[in-house]
Amino acid sequence: MADAALLPEQESWTARFQTTYVWQHKPSFNAAYSGPNSLPTAAENSYTFTATAHLGFRPWENGELYFNPEMTQGVPFGNLTGIGGFYNGEITRTAGTSPKIYRQRLFLRQTWNLGGEREKVEADLNQMAGLVDKNRVVLTAGNFSTLDVFDDNAYAKDPRTQFMNWGNMTHAAYDYAADARGFGWGFALEWYREDGWVFRLGRMTGPREPNMLPVDRAIGKHYGDQVEVERPHELFGQPGKVRVLAWRNRANLARYQDALDYLRAHPGGDPQTFFQVRNGEKIKYGLGINVEQAINEDLGAFLRAMQADGRTETYAFTEADGSFSTGLALKGSRWGRAQDTVGLAWLRNTLSRERRQFLEAGGISFFIGDGRLNYRPEAITEAYYSLGLGGNTSITLDYQHYRNPAYNADRGPVNVFGLRLHGEF
Repeated sequence: MADAALLPEQESWTARFQTTYVWQHKPSFNAAYSGPNSLPTAAENSYTFTATAHLGFRPWENGELYFNPEMTQGVPFGNLTGIGGFYNGEITRTAGTSPKIYRQRLFLRQTWNLGGEREKVEADLNQMAGLVDKNRVVLTAGNFSTLDVFDDNAYAKDPRTQFMNWGNMTHAAYDYAADARGFGWGFALEWYREDGWVFRLGRMTGPREPNMLPVDRAIGKHYGDQVEVERPHELFGQPGKVRVLAWRNRANLARYQDALDYLRAHPGGDPQTFFQVRNGEKIKYGLGINVEQAINEDLGAFLRAMQADGRTETYAFTEADGSFSTGLALKGSRWGRAQDTVGLAWLRNTLSRERRQFLEAGGISFFIGDGRLNYRPEAITEAYYSLGLGGNTSITLDYQHYRNPAYNADRGPVNVFGLRLHGEF
């Protein structure tokens, strides 16, 4: 039994804040041609700024209520087009140079303790310090992000403090239900067992129209379901976890084959034919694996891989039907900088046969469409160095290199240089 003097005091309320500024520069690059949704070849600058309040209190025993207002502003490269694995996990939350305030989250978390040994819960953003049973059930319900609960990873999860690319934030092929900012309404149920296994299931709302902001609240008709199993382990005395995630969306989506058939039947017409063939509910699904593994107390490795069915258009995330990412994160303890972290990752995104054929015929989808396509998988290398400035503040240098941006060997390579400032209070 843990020493009572070492146990955390249970917090009855919390008020924490974060702010993140990201500046990125893309030098000019070569391309044999450009289309309506191509990444511009000219040099560009992009930035995002977010400021978030994480407010919460305990309305009753084992209950927690959280509210997150957020202010955002920013400008993407081009018109947020021309890439599969986007360069900044904050970019979809911003909408121009004028600051905007919106409700990011409003959710309830209820814990049912089922006995067994107790463990600490440390104070964090949207998390109050206290004690819980290792064997417990947790319900999260309300307005939040699917990624708040599913597809966690110790080394590649938070674009505000770790890798910045979307494919290191989660699986690029995980077309999880959400509005254009990445949030929705729904629930997630988790069962934490004393042996370390965790089982999760959840249902979330998606957008009324793919990749748009208004939410479709008909959660019994249009939704995104996910199921995840997490298993802890030790490898050569070092901790690790394996997560297997399956998801299924039901929404009013266009099939690529239908869009291609319409495009061929109407030569010279609008190449974005999805609007003409969204004619009823479609099912989209995928399966992925997520591994994190400590190598020693300072060095950790991760791997994600996912495959989606790829027959229908993107619902709420990005243009990828298969994705793979792997990398390392090293703390700076060995050179006397314990608050620093250096990371290196490699990503590979792929498209389904149906999506490739549509793009090869000159079709345009939401984020990509060069007018034609010389298909190759999109390969991305990302490296960063995060310099701790004391407390929970840091400054990060980030570099990303894209081969075959938007899966097109006739364009690129593209380099993106980034600077990030982050603080939590």
